[in-house]
Amino acid sequence: MPPKGTAPFATFLIIGPVCFFLGVLFALFPYDYHVLWTTPSATPPTLSLNGDPTHADPRMTYFALQENHLKFLHASPPLISRILHIVIGTGLLGFMLKLYKPSEANMLFDGASLVLYMCGITVYIANIVKGLRTVTAGAYGGNALPAGETMHEKIVEGNEGEFIGREDSLRVLAASNTICALVLVGVLVLQAGQWYAQRKETEEMEQMDKVRDEKRATAKAQGSSGGSKKKQ
Repeated sequence: MPPKGTAPFATFLIIGPVCFFLGVLFALFPYDYHVLWTTPSATPPTLSLNGDPTHADPRMTYFALQENHLKFLHASPPLISRILHIVIGTGLLGFMLKLYKPSEANMLFDGASLVLYMCGITVYIANIVKGLRTVTAGAYGGNALPAGETMHEKIVEGNEGEFIGREDSLRVLAASNTICALVLVGVLVLQAGQWYAQRKETEEMEQMDKVRDEKRATAKAQGSSGGSKKKQ
């Protein structure tokens, strides 16, 4: 029997979408791995048109694979994005059910889980959706920063896209996927922590009730024996 206050159905509405999104991100991981964390072995030099040897960047192949895959995803039928948004809404519905008349445990674990979940949605809207549109349109920047100016100033001005090239844009998308995965794992950890804490609390309450009932039974038995001795 589940511990009191765990709301198994609402928890299922949260864990189901989280695992679904982790599966989607895992499918993207092979494309992000070489772009972010590893440098493949250098390719042998090839001859250019004028006969001079050129050294191709070994990562260019993986950038091209990731770019083509992202274009294919963005060109998917509207049904795919609708299903994705329905799953996002299902997770939010689960949080609303668990936070309706919340207990202290709900406020701690589910409140923190909701914050992480909303962080993941924010990264999805601000970085991933915008990045998919940029990749599909090929609207990369790549201009050099003027002397004395920094990327932070361009971000404040809102025109940093003019200075972020193709490779950096694809790295940002890969990093956004990693951030979303870490956030969703955090949601699972908090939900598991809530279940464990409430389970331990239930066991302790049952143990206390058992000890109390034993004391009452002992006191009642002692009272009965004392009354029978007085009658004798």
